[in-house]
Amino acid sequence: MSRSQDEIVARINAIEDDMFGFRSDVLVSALDFAHAAPFLKDGTTEAEWDGEHDAAFAAHEYLTFAVGKILDHRGISASRSVDKLGEYAWLLGRDDVVAAMDAADYPQYGAPKVRAFAVGMDWSWPDDPDLARMAAGEPCEPGCVEGCGQ
Repeated sequence: MSRSQDEIVARINAIEDDMFGFRSDVLVSALDFAHAAPFLKDGTTEAEWDGEHDAAFAAHEYLTFAVGKILDHRGISASRSVDKLGEYAWLLGRDDVVAAMDAADYPQYGAPKVRAFAVGMDWSWPDDPDLARMAAGEPCEPGCVEGCGQ
């Protein structure tokens, strides 16, 4: 089940903690032009609008990006990834995945939350020992100097 245009608009309007607009960007991209227009830059025309993306495809592609940010120890990018993947799960009507992500801890650049997303969506999780440790809330390697466990 995916969300209706009106449900998406209501969610955008209800977001309170989206300082940089990462969450709303995901949501707006799922709207048709008529529903997206109030959230677009003034003067954007329907011909210029590149919306109504396939949320499942976009989420799957974004998961790869998110895993890369986790492995690269990129704090802000990893945080953004968690926010975006949560919105993709919501768009796709996967409240169970949203709940699993919410229940997971954040340490290690959100790896436990991103893994909860991948597993909940029944998508593959990379077979990488560093990533496995991070998803378990542990440093990528003992004594990591890049930020794990600090």
